[in-house]
Amino acid sequence: MTIKRVVPDLETQSIEQAKAFYVQVLGFEVVMDQGWIVTLADPDRPEVQLSLMTHDETAPVVPVASIEVDDVDARYAAAKASGAEIVHELTDEEWGVRRFFVRDPGGHVVNVLSHR
Repeated sequence: MTIKRVVPDLETQSIEQAKAFYVQVLGFEVVMDQGWIVTLADPDRPEVQLSLMTHDETAPVVPVASIEVDDVDARYAAAKASGAEIVHELTDEEWGVRRFFVRDPGGHVVNVLSHR
């Protein structure tokens, strides 16, 4: 199974202020904006990304990172088999991803996803 990308997720109270900071100060560009989440990328290297979130639309917490994998069902089965805490069950989201949230041993919540 392949990890396709890892994106840090930063919780913010103001998407607009945070977006302005990362665009103006660090040169990111907006590649996705759903209101509650904005994903930014380096214009020259679009695989270098950062997401800003005020909340998660369907899950109870904002994760610290989103990890895209090629087989989310297999990763979900592995997480369940390991006894890890599933924070958000495996779900097909309306914005085109299949995902679940899992808590790592340090207490960090990670969003594991595949695009459908």
